[in-house]
Amino acid sequence: MIIMGNKNNEDIAKPFVKWVGGKSQLIKIFDSKFPREIREIKKYFEPFIGGGALFFYLMSNYDNIAKAYISDTNEDLILTYRVIKESHEDLILKLDGLIDEWPDTHNSRRPIYERIREEFNKTKSIIDYNRNKNFDEVDILQAARLIFLNKTCFNGIYRVNSKGEFNVPMGRYKNPSFYDENNLKNVSACLQKTEIYNKSYDFFRNMIDEDSFVYLDPPYRPITETSFTSYTKSNFNDDDQKKLARFYRRISKNSKVMLSNSDPKNRDEHDFFFDELYRGFRIDKIPAKRFVNRDGSNRGPINEILVRNYGYEISKQAFVKNKLF
Repeated sequence: MIIMGNKNNEDIAKPFVKWVGGKSQLIKIFDSKFPREIREIKKYFEPFIGGGALFFYLMSNYDNIAKAYISDTNEDLILTYRVIKESHEDLILKLDGLIDEWPDTHNSRRPIYERIREEFNKTKSIIDYNRNKNFDEVDILQAARLIFLNKTCFNGIYRVNSKGEFNVPMGRYKNPSFYDENNLKNVSACLQKTEIYNKSYDFFRNMIDEDSFVYLDPPYRPITETSFTSYTKSNFNDDDQKKLARFYRRISKNSKVMLSNSDPKNRDEHDFFFDELYRGFRIDKIPAKRFVNRDGSNRGPINEILVRNYGYEISKQAFVKNKLF
């Protein structure tokens, strides 16, 4: 489809953090998979927002979307979205303060990185993560730390231990690109008509209606033993994937829904896990490139799946509870 809005390139918002599973590389493919009614849809929901590549693309190019609802269970990521919405200029000042501490030489950077990571983890206990506005210096500095760590840690990974502490080591970047001031302004503009939540996806069950387009991008089902899954201290296992599929069926009855996940057949052609979960819906294979894996040999082209409840006549079987539930 690729029907762009009237905005100039300098007005287009893009992700402000690197995020595992980010969809920037797939935007053109996704645009071609949108519902035919995309220009008529008024509400957009993305309960696993992550870096938000698709969200920013839609909000920058489809002016008909009057309201967006985004969420993530990563409370520091959501804090950062909220701070950018309300106080992006103050956030830039805090980021500049952290960047001023960053040495030019790699060997001198490690103690600075580890100190900022320690401060980030200690501050978690005093943050009011329910706050939506009127952020104080502690909140804004914590958001700045998240962006700083994201741009200097190994591969931009957000990983936590069992205590919920960020524990990713420093990466090896010569000149990290910490932020783009114009992009943060555009991100803040997109967020002005967006409600931001630190909730699970099922929180939106009764808010989604026939005017809604929903994109679900959960933590992917691992396809290798080294696949990354620890975005929060609670991992997303096969039982969680089944619960999400049940939610998908429920909201598919009165809204347009698109879901991404890994393709198990990259590893085992006889793995029909998602074929069973989403039986009756349209499942397309989407070529992607894996960027984050401890094994460099596993960073080549792979397939992901895209599940849609539109695009052709959906089987009645799609709405029937099957034995996996």
